[in-house]
Amino acid sequence: MKQFNIRVYGILINDQQEVLVSDEKIRGMLITKFPGGGLELGEGTIDCLKREFMEEMNLKVEVLHHIYTTDFFQPSAFHADHQIISIYYAVKPLEPIAAPLRDQPFDFDAQQLEVYANTGETETFRFVNWMQFNEEVLSLPIDKIVANIIKSSDQS
Repeated sequence: MKQFNIRVYGILINDQQEVLVSDEKIRGMLITKFPGGGLELGEGTIDCLKREFMEEMNLKVEVLHHIYTTDFFQPSAFHADHQIISIYYAVKPLEPIAAPLRDQPFDFDAQQLEVYANTGETETFRFVNWMQFNEEVLSLPIDKIVANIIKSSDQS
């Protein structure tokens, strides 16, 4: 049975002109993406994004505006019979970021590796300087399009 998988992501650019990314290990694959995740039944996209930031980073965010919604067919990397629809919003933190931030990609600590051993998934976060940020930083095809959109909007 074919299904839609709706994902909602937040683009957070801090005062130092750095872009927040999530480095994840999922089922043995290393993926760098924007923070966010799956829409749950009965949930709106903005509520989903606020929930995801709370779950992943214990961070309250304000959703500022819509940036992009997938406008082409994208199959899921994990389920060939699922179509991915991703929705991206600009967000800003409503409080200081307390979650640990890394300097290097995939720099998981012992607790994160334990989570991976138990669940097959773990994540950590880091900022990428605006001058170094481009589509090559990200792993997912739709994220790469969004990287080009935000870079061309001259956030610097």
